Amino acid sequence: MQHEVSPSASPGTPWPTNEAKNAETGKEGDAAMATIEESVEVEVPVRTAYNQWTQFEDFPRFMEGVEQVRQLGDKKVHWVAEIAGQRREWDAEITEQVPDQRISWCSTEGATNSGVVTFHRLGDGKSKVMLQLEFEPEGALEKAGDKLGIVKARAKGDLARFKAFIEARGQESGAWRGEVGRSKN
Repeated sequence: MQHEVSPSASPGTPWPTNEAKNAETGKEGDAAMATIEESVEVEVPVRTAYNQWTQFEDFPRFMEGVEQVRQLGDKKVHWVAEIAGQRREWDAEITEQVPDQRISWCSTEGATNSGVVTFHRLGDGKSKVMLQLEFEPEGALEKAGDKLGIVKARAKGDLARFKAFIEARGQESGAWRGEVGRSKN
């Protein structure tokens, strides 16, 4: 799949081009992709925030509508979620993972989406988590929800719930410190 870099993303953020997606899915024309950017400041060190985010199977604890996330390998994750009242499943590939800095992904089957979460140190015991998500709304209900800002509000709510979750715990529930997709010079 070809990738382009989102102008607002950190360098190296993979964003699949519509041309590449169309080649893979057999769809013609320019797909109507929606983009969401949200962030939250958390009162934990960047390492703690990052470590918790690597625990994909905990996502249903703070992400609205996410029923299940299964880690199928270092680079593959399977999602089950309710979107606009419809149960949806998809697989995603982790395209880049750099400890304490970033995790990026791209769906490989099912609901079309890609994005990046970056982690920024703001001071001792304080960090910022930034989410950039690109997705293709399917059907009239999802398209209307996107136009009304429902998906953006859900993402903002998910980050607020992540903040409450990690700050209440004070420590991560686990960690994966490996790297994916980054050349080692």
